[in-house]
Amino acid sequence: MTKKALVIGSGIAGIAASIRLALKGYQVEVFEANAYFGGKLSEIRIQGYRFDAGPSLFTMPELVDELFHLAGKDPKEFFDYSRLEVICNYFWEDGKRVQAFADLDRFAEEVETKLGEPAQHIRTALKSSSYIYEHLAPLFMERSLHQMATWTNPQALKSYLKMGKLGIFSTMNAANERLFSQVKLVQMFNRYATYNGSDPYQTPATLNIIPHLEFNRGAYFPKKGMHEISHSLFKLAESLGVVFHFNSKVEEVLVENAQAVGIRVGDQPILADLVVNNMDMVNAYKTILKKQKQPKTLLNQPKSSSALIFYWGVKKVFQELDLHNILFSDNYRAEFEHIFQKGTIYHDPTVYINITSVERLEDAPEACMNWFTMINVPNNQGQDWDRMIAEARKNIISKVNRILNTDLEKLIEVEEILEPRTIESKTSSAQGALYGNSSNNKFAAFLRHANYSSSIKNLYFCGGSVHPGGGIPLSLLSAKIMSEMVPPVTGY
Repeated sequence: MTKKALVIGSGIAGIAASIRLALKGYQVEVFEANAYFGGKLSEIRIQGYRFDAGPSLFTMPELVDELFHLAGKDPKEFFDYSRLEVICNYFWEDGKRVQAFADLDRFAEEVETKLGEPAQHIRTALKSSSYIYEHLAPLFMERSLHQMATWTNPQALKSYLKMGKLGIFSTMNAANERLFSQVKLVQMFNRYATYNGSDPYQTPATLNIIPHLEFNRGAYFPKKGMHEISHSLFKLAESLGVVFHFNSKVEEVLVENAQAVGIRVGDQPILADLVVNNMDMVNAYKTILKKQKQPKTLLNQPKSSSALIFYWGVKKVFQELDLHNILFSDNYRAEFEHIFQKGTIYHDPTVYINITSVERLEDAPEACMNWFTMINVPNNQGQDWDRMIAEARKNIISKVNRILNTDLEKLIEVEEILEPRTIESKTSSAQGALYGNSSNNKFAAFLRHANYSSSIKNLYFCGGSVHPGGGIPLSLLSAKIMSEMVPPVTGY
């Protein structure tokens, strides 16, 4: 018996969904509005430089490996990665520098030596992060929050008794101030709020789950760059018979008698047994689902932060820089107030510099580096972005010059810019928000769209704008949760 599934969008979750559905016996076709796959997880090549366009940190590689194992293949034949020895280098204006070693003992010793924070505080913090993961991951990351079975399983019942210890009733900043005595270390751990576009002074301390993934589980680098994640899964999907259609913008999800029956591309209807939406949830309801009942509460939620990225080809090798580098603002609270309350960019932003040529020399010409230089910015609310970008560029270069004692402007030979307006136009992310709805309140996990439609049968959702959230691991988990709701093809 042949059944067809259509996937709208070829972001990492859309590709993963296509693989899982193909393995369930469906004939799968993916429709992508762009000329390329990967969504945010794509790449840019300019004059001998290669840049990963979007996500730059790789954790939970087992979620990628799992897809190859499900297909009966050895992932190492298609996709390989190595564990980082240094997770990130941190810099401050006063000359302080800290290396976040993957080895916990070295990291704890580094923090005690450089910042004067007792080493035991690091161990306590990461033990707490592990505790949060142990009790919340099975509930909030690996299951649908919109099905009763999630709330009545033994794991959930065990977690209810520990809610007070899981950070639900505190902010991330408040929890970190209790854990650490040094302001700089609080700042280092507050930074994890940015991993899903949130404000550490508002978001629940449950997000302190993130350091566990980096330190206890490990941070990695794909040996061919982050884009290789989507590239390898794209090849796997094709090997399973998945058909990709590029430059194929979906105009409408076709619904009859409260059931998804296909899509329309241009004037052409394409019928199917089920439809999976990997497009940003908000923009999907505004466009391809505009005729359907609108989940207004979800659509009206505040959106996450966005990003301003300068892809710079730099004619120098900076020995003090590694794969991941952070140049911190001297007033972190003011920076987030500008992003989330004022809708603008603070004059002293925290600067993240990702340099893949440290790990992969061919990503930049000899004696050069490929700088993916990013700051967190508000989502697009109609601001004067041309002015804001020009000012931010000057402030970023000035900050780099002060901290690294250089003249960066003279070293930049290649430049391309990605900002909230182009993020939305290229990836259909509402308002250019990187992670969909904001996580700046304790109920945020419950204010994400389910992985299925409650009003339209055979319509499913995956990707960073729906449950369980944004970023590579959660997007892959969204595809997994969604696929587990879909019955296999009979006789397959």
